[in-house]
Amino acid sequence: MADPIKKVTLASGKVRYRFVVDVGRHPETGERQQITRTFDTKKEAQNEYARIRHEKSAGTLVVPSKTTVGQLVDAWLKEATVDVEVATKRSYEDAMRYVRVRLGHKHVQELTTADVQELIEWMLTSARRIGGKPGTGLSVRTIELTLGRLRAALNMAIRDRLLVRNVAEFAKIPRQARKDDRARRRARKPWDEDEVKVFLAHCAGGRLYAVMLLSLIGLRPAEVCGLRWVDVDLEGGTLSVEWTRTLVAGVVIEKDTKSTAGERGLPLPAPLLAALKLFRRRQAAERLAAGEGYDASGRVVVDELGATVKTDWLRRQAYRLMEEAGVRRVRLYDARHACLSWMANNGVPDTVVSAWAGHADLGFTKRTYVHPDPQSLKAGSDRLADLLG
Repeated sequence: MADPIKKVTLASGKVRYRFVVDVGRHPETGERQQITRTFDTKKEAQNEYARIRHEKSAGTLVVPSKTTVGQLVDAWLKEATVDVEVATKRSYEDAMRYVRVRLGHKHVQELTTADVQELIEWMLTSARRIGGKPGTGLSVRTIELTLGRLRAALNMAIRDRLLVRNVAEFAKIPRQARKDDRARRRARKPWDEDEVKVFLAHCAGGRLYAVMLLSLIGLRPAEVCGLRWVDVDLEGGTLSVEWTRTLVAGVVIEKDTKSTAGERGLPLPAPLLAALKLFRRRQAAERLAAGEGYDASGRVVVDELGATVKTDWLRRQAYRLMEEAGVRRVRLYDARHACLSWMANNGVPDTVVSAWAGHADLGFTKRTYVHPDPQSLKAGSDRLADLLG
């Protein structure tokens, strides 16, 4: 067998030792790949040649590549979004946008853990472009989503033998940033029982009373907007949550619920049932008045001409009513929190609260949506007084 190590004499007269070894085809282009190495001594060349041959046979060889992080992101998104919903695809693209901006120009094989930590620090301090004041920091949750997607892309690079290890695996969000984020979330309190009553008293009799009640029984905004009259049994007093309607990157997306647990039937509280019956009659009068100009969409939540609405419309209407009622402005998701917390803190079993919320994970419901309020804590104090008395 011919010696793979070739002696090379440079123009200067210096002698060096070189080899060329085939390492297979490129996983995407199918082109033949070779590695060329040159050393000052034959011993160095022999050692490196043996190492490459061993790693090739073991399937652990990483071929030098000029692939950039931006190109890796493109390849990962193409693979990861083949069979996902539009909203999920958009969330992946949004998460990776920060990676593109900060690290997209770097070669994947030159990426370090320090680079990923720098990405995290930038996101914590100044990466925001939309959804708030430009140039400020992003939430820990946003950073976690980006870090998770980056780790997945780097794992794909390991699978395709572009990398030996995942440099994002041990990158961490600083502990202080997590503490600050928890403090901000604690400061965003859902309504208490009194605030809910003030808000509903203001809405009572208004056109959107039933709509606000739907938001306050624990439905997601997209579920409220997606509700159809065929899903509401006004005689039996129940509704079925089967469809959602939301806005993704300026495009309205109508689809089934986000999970099988999200598809659920709920018995209607008496005030909501009465409000929905009244709203149904009101819509019939609006349709009669509008004549051919009425859009008979079949949705429960529509404007005066029957046109379907989006979650941003619902949010604006809710904020307007909150301002008129003189109550704290809270997100509609915080109204959902208020409902689920009230149920949990007033003796409704955890399993029922989780099913009502449309969650498959009971622990997630308790961690995320259930907040002890002053009234429930006072009840706990009263029970302790009985014990200690």
